[in-house]
Parts: sequence; C-alpha cells; structure tokens
Amino acid sequence: MRPLTEEETKIFFEKLTKYIGENVRLLIDRPDGAYCFRLHRDRVFYISEKLLKHAVSIDRDHLMSIGTCFGKFTKTRKFRLHITALDYLAPYAQYKIWLKPTAEQQFVYGNHIMKSGLGRISESTAKYQGVIVYNMADIPLGFGVAAKATSECRHAEPMAIVCFHQADVGEYIRAEDTLVG
Repeated sequence: MRPLTEEETKIFFEKLTKYIGENVRLLIDRPDGAYCFRLHRDRVFYISEKLLKHAVSIDRDHLMSIGTCFGKFTKTRKFRLHITALDYLAPYAQYKIWLKPTAEQQFVYGNHIMKSGLGRISESTAKYQGVIVYNMADIPLGFGVAAKATSECRHAEPMAIVCFHQADVGEYIRAEDTLVG
C-alpha cells in the first residue's frame, strides 16, 4: 500500500470532480478525523489515517483490502469508479437524476436510463456530466454519465437514452467476487 503518484492523483481527482465537483476536499478534511487515499494492487482505497497506522504492520502480500475501495486503475491507466464509493459520493453530488419506480429495476440490472424512466434531473446538468442516480425516495442507486443536457431531456423522445450506466447497487450481487480483491 502506497500513496498515489502525482499522475495517479490527477487522474483520480479528475474522475471524482466529475461527480462531486469541488466537494472532493470534504472527503479528506472531515470533522471526524483525517482521511487519505492509498493505492494497493491498482485499487484506490479511502482510509482514515488512524487505521492506516495500524495497516502498515501487515505484510502487503497478506493485505486484501483496507478501508473503502473507491475504484481501480485499468491497465491503460484510466480510473474506473466502483459502486463501493457510492455512499461517500452521494451526499456531495452536484448533479442528480431520479428514476421512476418502473425504471429502477432496469438500471439496477445494468441498463442505461431512457427518457421514459426519468423522474427528475438536476437543473443545468451538462452533457457528459457525471451524475448520481437516485430512486424517487432519494436512495442512491448508482452513478452514470448524462447523455443529454437538462434542456435536451425535456424535448427528447421517450426511448432516447438520457444517462449512460456506469455502476449500480446490483453489482454487489452480479460482481461480488471481483468487486474487492
């Protein structure tokens, strides 16, 4: 486990900024203690510094994970956000999409969001902006990328894709063996 390099930090924070904007600093400077991001086996973990002090005594080969996995770097050095980061990103989301009850299951099964399943969308959401997807009861279901801006969504056809699927809570079941480890 090691700190992120300058290049890795830049790529990682660009991805987080796409979803939560300037609120990234609120993840690190928390009132309940200092938190940091560490890299272990191409995965980025969010961990309290108190827990990190205990983790250094464990051999790298024996350490599976520690803290919360926010995602992983691919072989091409791009960063993919994991669903395990949802609980930390959702409170700070700037752009949100709410799904109608009929569209929740389709999204949780890994499908894109159609205009017919769109309940609400945050004002001034830009095209290709990272969004957190909620159900109508404000429970976060996952995240995606807006395929259309808010103004385009109003005039889109019912079967037009308005949000590209990135990750959803159904991955806990579909990919439980590869999510962490």
